[in-house]
Amino acid sequence: MTTDQVPAAVPTAGTAPVDAPRGARDVGSVLLTAAMVVLLLLAAVVTVVPRLIGAVPLTVLSGSMEPTISAGDLVVVRPTDPADLRIGDVVTVQPVSDDPTLVTHRIIGVTHGSDGIAGFVTQGDANEHPDEPVVPEQVMGRVVYTVPLVGHVTHGTWGPYVATAVGVGLVVYGVVTFALPRRDRDEVPGAARP
Repeated sequence: MTTDQVPAAVPTAGTAPVDAPRGARDVGSVLLTAAMVVLLLLAAVVTVVPRLIGAVPLTVLSGSMEPTISAGDLVVVRPTDPADLRIGDVVTVQPVSDDPTLVTHRIIGVTHGSDGIAGFVTQGDANEHPDEPVVPEQVMGRVVYTVPLVGHVTHGTWGPYVATAVGVGLVVYGVVTFALPRRDRDEVPGAARP
């Protein structure tokens, strides 16, 4: 053998050539698993946690609280004793009694009466003028946390159907992935089949 000749690479026992489709399948599996985990966490943040803390998720429909809260964000609001509310808190109020319309704005003023808090003045962060004052009974609660953009899905008429379809699809994928044996796990390169 001369120094110019290089022997051909000989595969060693137990090694297999790189399988591109298998690698792509593994990447797809990881991505779908990550998507399933993210969706499950999102479902917990939007539905489970609010129930556990006695709160309610609400969709923001306007940009009056920009940039803090945007239209399409989901706010989780928990009933709060009016005595615990402070200037700077973001609250959801019912501006007109017996009207289901709710407004989520920041407290910018508190008025006191002889027997405690008489009312609150609120204003949207993006608004130039304050709202009409409200009495404590009109305050539905304080915003505990916000989930960006999720309100677009939960508020739209198509949203629940899309969320359900994606959830069912991911569950079916998970069941199929774990229930069906994978052929590539059973095959050992170079091993003879009986």
